[in-house]
Amino acid sequence: MNAKEISVMRSILKFISSALPLLLLAACISMPDGPSVMALPGDGKNFDQFRHDDYFCRQYAHEQIGGTTAKGTTVNSGFNSAAIGAALGAIAGVALGGGQGAAIGAGTGVLAGGLVGSDNARTSGLIHQQRYDHGYIQCMYTKGHHVPVVGTFQNDAYGSSRNIVPPGYPPSPIYR
Repeated sequence: MNAKEISVMRSILKFISSALPLLLLAACISMPDGPSVMALPGDGKNFDQFRHDDYFCRQYAHEQIGGTTAKGTTVNSGFNSAAIGAALGAIAGVALGGGQGAAIGAGTGVLAGGLVGSDNARTSGLIHQQRYDHGYIQCMYTKGHHVPVVGTFQNDAYGSSRNIVPPGYPPSPIYR
């Protein structure tokens, strides 16, 4: 092998070794395997009915996020960002430093792209968990079980003697 081929082989090895952390980061990505909310058996429901409905609603929620294809989408988000980062880094390296700069730029691009891709994949995983929880809650609620809901307590402010005006209405005149 001549010196140019050795240089190319070293560049390829540097690229592969810098892609290893990306593979490790991608392995940390997880998809929802269950709800992150608690549901309780509904009034008049026994535990066996609750377990049956829970199983059915977990399947329903899994289908709502795309089933098994959702994990591939999340992992691909990380790999795509790393590949784009490597390509841009290699182009910048060639423009700034020639052949040696391309290897350094590609390695730096893989690292930066891997970090961005890992964050994108994490965000995607959180969105999938939220969608999973929404599907699970909707299903369990329709089956008659107790599920968490977001809401606020409010006094009967509009029916009281305090002169509180509903939103969007002008204040009422004060008569003496």
